[in-house]
Amino acid sequence: MRSTMTRTVATALLLTTTAFAPALAMAQTSLGVFAPQTATMDLNTAWFTTQVEEKFGVGLNFETTGYDSSAASEKRQISLASGDYPEVFMLINWVDQFSQAELIRYSQQGLIVPLNDLIEQHAPNILAAFEKEPEFRKLATAPDGNIYGLPQWNDCFHCSYSAKFWINTDWLNKLGLEMPTTTAELKEVLLAFKNNDPNGNGRADEIPLSANVVDTLIPYFMNSFVYDPRANSYPLMLALEGGHVQFQAVQDGWRDGLAYLADLYKEGLIDPGAFTQNREALQSLGNSSEGVILGSVTAQHPGLFVTVGQDDGRDRNYDPVPPLTGPDGIAYTSFNLASMPGAAFVITNKASEEQQIAAIKIVDYMFTMEGHAGAEYGKEGEQWLRPVEGDLALDPNFPPLYNQLPTDPNAPPTNMAWGAMGQYFSDKEWRGGQVQPTEIYEPSGFERRLFEATLLYEGKYPEEKLFPYWNIWTDAATADELAQLQVNLRNYVTQSNAEFVTGQRDINDDAAWATYLSDIESLGLARYLEIYQTGYDAN
Repeated sequence: MRSTMTRTVATALLLTTTAFAPALAMAQTSLGVFAPQTATMDLNTAWFTTQVEEKFGVGLNFETTGYDSSAASEKRQISLASGDYPEVFMLINWVDQFSQAELIRYSQQGLIVPLNDLIEQHAPNILAAFEKEPEFRKLATAPDGNIYGLPQWNDCFHCSYSAKFWINTDWLNKLGLEMPTTTAELKEVLLAFKNNDPNGNGRADEIPLSANVVDTLIPYFMNSFVYDPRANSYPLMLALEGGHVQFQAVQDGWRDGLAYLADLYKEGLIDPGAFTQNREALQSLGNSSEGVILGSVTAQHPGLFVTVGQDDGRDRNYDPVPPLTGPDGIAYTSFNLASMPGAAFVITNKASEEQQIAAIKIVDYMFTMEGHAGAEYGKEGEQWLRPVEGDLALDPNFPPLYNQLPTDPNAPPTNMAWGAMGQYFSDKEWRGGQVQPTEIYEPSGFERRLFEATLLYEGKYPEEKLFPYWNIWTDAATADELAQLQVNLRNYVTQSNAEFVTGQRDINDDAAWATYLSDIESLGLARYLEIYQTGYDAN
């Protein structure tokens, strides 16, 4: 169960904003910033940008990318390689950020500067955050003791357990079925979805189970047979066994999990597109104009496979299924730190001392209540409100802190905030302090819906097997080798597992499984584990 915490609102605010007297009297400093923005944003003219410029006497000049991860990463790499890069990179971790290996490499090249002294001398709110959440400081600190960049600390409860499974409970009710609790029971439910016309249109158009290539099918179900730590953005198939790093995709239980899914597929219970379609294609199934056709989906939340707030209420029909118990009594779930290792904020060697101080003060401001809410949401009174009597926080362990106001989808973009770029310290108190109504099926209560769903998964991972990859800083000399090994192994396992499930390869054929294991060894599994074992032992 979640521990009860009794911090005060004052703690949540870290420090008051009195340290940030307006700097209009200062000579303006120009600061180039590489940052992502959406198609409806203009960071150079956004309301929060003008607030920062006035408060700190700076002129911000943004070089922007979009939110497409591959394109954003490519543009950042080109900028760095060309030598024509700005003084600051201010990124969003789930779009693109500096990896731990990049931080070490670029620090050795002198391209980025350590932040330790700047934080000590000019960032009281960052220091307070480090004190409040020691794991944040640990995540930011390289093995040599330097902080080469700041990660975004995002204590998103529902994100930490993102390998969820959602089932159409309206269909369960129509067919007189109970919520499944075991893998065997689920098969019977899916068979009923396929054969008994739960949408009532007289056609066999129901899709019992689907997924997409991001919110992958396998991790949720694999955890009924062997621990699988993966979930969307977290691809590592590594676990600990008595202090030794272990690759889960070669364990006996992994084969059992694939055999279960292969059986479902053979029975026509898994959508053939589950291993090839993107999120948009899956959502088109959830929003089908022909009516409700999706029976169940693996996804972090329902909004990924059906538009929330539809007039016909179909999005209200999907509820979370707790971890299913497999034939050997296993019922694990995937857990990952919601904060990603690496850095979203760095200062480069192009920055003068004055520019470095201005940059760290701007980020430090986003660790205050005023700065954080302004950066993430916009103007107080228009995009967010302070709590009033009767408001309820998302997490009952914390007091309410802020109420994000809903946006009018028909209104033109306001270009007020920096959005996710402002989430440098969203700790449990901040995330849990969001005001939320109690009606979880209304769009305004969506965060509470996800919070309550996640309680069904909380803590159901084998803690002794958890591999804390986020605190593993591997040697810079092996970074490129490790990255290539990781890509090769992940791609091979992903492709092979899809082939086993869809019957292109026979999971029950011992020779086929032996070939799979041999191929993985030939891709450098031993070396891959050696590098991570060394990093784990050192950290």
